[in-house]
Amino acid sequence: MPQALSQQITSTATHAMAQGNEEMWIEVIQKMDVVYADLLRYQVELEEKNAELEEAQQFIRGVLSSMTDVLIVCDLSGAVQESNFALSQLQGNAENDCIGIALTTLFDESSQTNIETCLERIRDGETEELEVCITDAQGMASPLVIRCSPRYDHEGILVGMVLIGRPVGELRKAYNDLNKTHTELQQAQAQLVQSEKMASLGRLVAGVAHELNNPISFVHSNMFAIKKYGYRLREYIEALHGQLGDKLDKDLREKLKIDRILDDIPSLVDGSLEGTMRVSTIVQDLRRFSSCHREEKTVFDVLDVVSNAAKWVTQTSKVQANLSIEGEHLRIHSYEGFVHQVLVNLIQNSLDAMEDKDSPRIDVRCFQQGSKAVITVKDYGIGVSKQDKAKIFDPFFTTKDVGKGTGLGLYVSYGLIVEQCEGRLTADNHVDGGAVFTIVLPYPADES
Repeated sequence: MPQALSQQITSTATHAMAQGNEEMWIEVIQKMDVVYADLLRYQVELEEKNAELEEAQQFIRGVLSSMTDVLIVCDLSGAVQESNFALSQLQGNAENDCIGIALTTLFDESSQTNIETCLERIRDGETEELEVCITDAQGMASPLVIRCSPRYDHEGILVGMVLIGRPVGELRKAYNDLNKTHTELQQAQAQLVQSEKMASLGRLVAGVAHELNNPISFVHSNMFAIKKYGYRLREYIEALHGQLGDKLDKDLREKLKIDRILDDIPSLVDGSLEGTMRVSTIVQDLRRFSSCHREEKTVFDVLDVVSNAAKWVTQTSKVQANLSIEGEHLRIHSYEGFVHQVLVNLIQNSLDAMEDKDSPRIDVRCFQQGSKAVITVKDYGIGVSKQDKAKIFDPFFTTKDVGKGTGLGLYVSYGLIVEQCEGRLTADNHVDGGAVFTIVLPYPADES
């Protein structure tokens, strides 16, 4: 009740009592009604303000409790005035246990100097960010990255500071996740670019291979005919020499080097044939590289295909290796031609890797492993270096000398096994020295 109004009512009531005036008593009662109405209005407003204040406090508590970052509010002397649930959870204390204690006691000894320095800078109105260690519930030092900011009151006067900290482990994990995602994105982008390049290259290669195939076939066929003609010409010349004898001009024969020509023809023809066969192989590799053709699946014996591929390669190779083939007769439902082609490539690569070895050796094994048929081709060459292992199945990658390999054999083989035959092809080194290539195919035969 306002003091002036109270004094007025008291004075009026006293005067009315002294005079015995009824009108004055009525005025006193009216004044009291007004005062009572004001009191009720003041009480309602006060209750509303208290409810709003309580709601605001509950909202602030909810926000502070929901924060995963550590929050500490302290005054200019470094005494803690407020903290959140994240700090209590980290230290294993009740939520209000930290209020009133010195800020430096929350941190380990190695961080207290940094905190004191931070307090000095905050008094100058600066903002500081530093890494400190806070003592957790197990008594261990938990690293935090905290940001210290000055706190001002409603009049703009510096009254303390606010510290917000986040565990370093979470920051590092977030950074590592971001870095991993960025790396994966870069790899995906590189693969898309590479795929587009390979698609364009495949179309180009298909046309080049088609154009080369016909003239190579002509040259190959003609060299066989020339080789046969060379034998006949030699036989004819030797027959003439036998019949005419002294009547032939020996000096002319030596001058024209007829004997050397006759001796060189077979080796020249053989070299040309070998060259055309090599070019033909390159063309076939290029055509397989650029083609998406799929043959029909059949049921076949893996061990028989291994034996046929090994026989086909060793008959045409200059390197005579000790070839060992062991294993079980496993019947699978897959692409026999593709598996045969891959085995030919792997065995040929093994022979090439042991070209300079005195006693080259290749071990081929075929066996069952659970629901898979496994084929291993093991040589005893120099093996696969660490830097080459990651890119050994890349297109056009080769460790052979220029002119001895296109770098498509393993790339094509990998594509045939993984994409066509739905299997796996891996490369590694074995303890005895040399490389081992492993083919894993679905087993048993599924003819559905």
